Amino acid sequence: MIDLSIIIVNYNVKEFVLNLLQSIQEASKNIKSEIIIVDNASDDDSVELIQDKYPAVKLISNKENVGFGRANNQGMKVAEGKYILLLNPDTIVREDTFEKMILLFQSRDDIGIAGCKVLNPDGTLQLACRRGFPGPWTSFTKIVGLSALFPNSKTFARYNLTYLDENKSYEVDAVSGSFMMMKREIYELMGGFDSQFFMYGEDLDLCFRTQKAGYKIYYFHETEIIHYKGESTKRSSIDETKVFYDAMHLFVQKHFSASFIVESILQFAIFIRKFIAFTNIYKNIILAVIADLIIFTASVYFAEKIYSNEHWIGFPEFATPWVYFLPAIIQVIISSLGGAYKKRSFSVLRSTVTLFFGMLVLTSLTYFFKQFAFSRAVVLITYLISFFSFTFWRIIAKAVFKFGLETDTRNARTLIVGNINNFNELASRINSNFIKLHQIIGFIGSSRKNIGESFGSLKVLGSTENLKKIILEENIQKVIISSDGISYTQMFGLVSECNGLNVEFLLAGKEMDYMVGKSSITMLDDIPLLKLQYNISSFSHRISKRMMDLLLGFLLLLIYPFVYLLQLISGKGGKFTEFIMSVPEVLSGKKSLVGPKEIEFIDGLYVGKAGLTGFWFIENISITDNVEMKKLDLFYAKNQSLWLDLEILGKSFSKVFISGE
Repeated sequence: MIDLSIIIVNYNVKEFVLNLLQSIQEASKNIKSEIIIVDNASDDDSVELIQDKYPAVKLISNKENVGFGRANNQGMKVAEGKYILLLNPDTIVREDTFEKMILLFQSRDDIGIAGCKVLNPDGTLQLACRRGFPGPWTSFTKIVGLSALFPNSKTFARYNLTYLDENKSYEVDAVSGSFMMMKREIYELMGGFDSQFFMYGEDLDLCFRTQKAGYKIYYFHETEIIHYKGESTKRSSIDETKVFYDAMHLFVQKHFSASFIVESILQFAIFIRKFIAFTNIYKNIILAVIADLIIFTASVYFAEKIYSNEHWIGFPEFATPWVYFLPAIIQVIISSLGGAYKKRSFSVLRSTVTLFFGMLVLTSLTYFFKQFAFSRAVVLITYLISFFSFTFWRIIAKAVFKFGLETDTRNARTLIVGNINNFNELASRINSNFIKLHQIIGFIGSSRKNIGESFGSLKVLGSTENLKKIILEENIQKVIISSDGISYTQMFGLVSECNGLNVEFLLAGKEMDYMVGKSSITMLDDIPLLKLQYNISSFSHRISKRMMDLLLGFLLLLIYPFVYLLQLISGKGGKFTEFIMSVPEVLSGKKSLVGPKEIEFIDGLYVGKAGLTGFWFIENISITDNVEMKKLDLFYAKNQSLWLDLEILGKSFSKVFISGE
């Protein structure tokens, strides 16, 4: 009979699983074992390599990623060993690991599941290898960070048991699914993992059910493995943080009280955790908005006091205190639309420019809302104070407290995306530039097949499918995309997907086409770097475009009845009539005044809502020429702005009236 069945679930980590199989061979010399690998639809040639190098492995190849729990269940169903070991593919085992674990089970009849010491690559203990069950209180302390603040407290550190000595063996609530060994009868009794858990939580759930059945869960410190944690998730687009907390939520719902109080505590804890993560990413924006709101509100108050005299005694009672707050909110909205708030910096210039536009807007509003036209002098004094105050606090924040400083563009952490055949050439030319502007961190290929391959001193870190995750994990500031091997639609798709990460995209290519536009170009030897922007996906551009659609749409709606009646009387129509009759669709949000002719997406890339007019109307091309239409739509999506939309509208009306349409 086979002593040990080793089950491995693989997902796009071919180099890791091959290393693991080598270490398993060394650790299995004195025992009868079998290896079962369940591949979750890898596309990095994992299956072919395993079949070629290790033909004795039982290989189950899934057509889709079914998740960690379901894939392990597939392996356990065909396992024949007395003991079953679930092992992550990004691990390495010691030569004595299997033998010592089998001896442990033979010496203790009460153990149902056991795990060994799991180390990080730097030799530190991986905390997840022994855990407590995430009940309501344990979940709360974990999610809000109390367990990290008080690691030696039995009250707060129940989840990762950090108050216990890692160099002793003892009973625990749960062990990690990265190394989980069990008796065969446990699998037969429990039926394996609960497939409700896609990833994370299934190991906790199985341990909980096993413990309820009367068996012990044991942490064994006398042997160890190394776990390169998270390699599979790095190569996917899965948001593992969200999946983790969703799994914790599911576990509590399944095994603990489903009362409103427990549910509320857990949901509040998850909200706090997400809020902390959000504020950490957008802390500069949040700080700037709060500071500007307070300063502008105070400026209105002091402007009122400064200007008050015998002829004007201040704001009327019915308007207070809103008259102090609403102008501040309007100004912050204008500053936001003007790009004054950035995740990584406090912009003095943009703040000053948007204050000027805010002053124009507020002074203009008093013409439309006469009941609030208290004093334009107060408005001017308010902005005079704000100009100095906004500039002053930003300079102090940068100079004294070192907050909101722009990242030095020299030696910016850079990724290169494109055809692997050109990686070395492009990297060498970039690095040979007289002024070194880029610190190349690694490469991004068009598929996962090349992940882990080395090109000189650099490696392929990921594929275009998980570029966003690599940017966040590696703190990337610039991405250079090689035009050789990457289509323009893919390029803009990547830029759109990474919108909001404050990363600069550059296009490297020897030939320039219609996308040159008004972009800035930097020369590196004979490789021009074209700055890529994708305006249509920008939040400020979407808001300003929608505001223009609504404003002009309502104005055009005033002539809608006359055009409608004229059409009924004459029985004729034209381009202008067709345009005006479609205005209600703009107001409802179905269309935009300016945009592509029909489609909103090109190969999955958003290029804007269908427009009543656009380049397709004012340019002398055939609308049946799909190639040219696609080029124009991409050009519009890249360069969209209010001024461009107004220019297109002006040319459209000129074309209509000049041609008599």
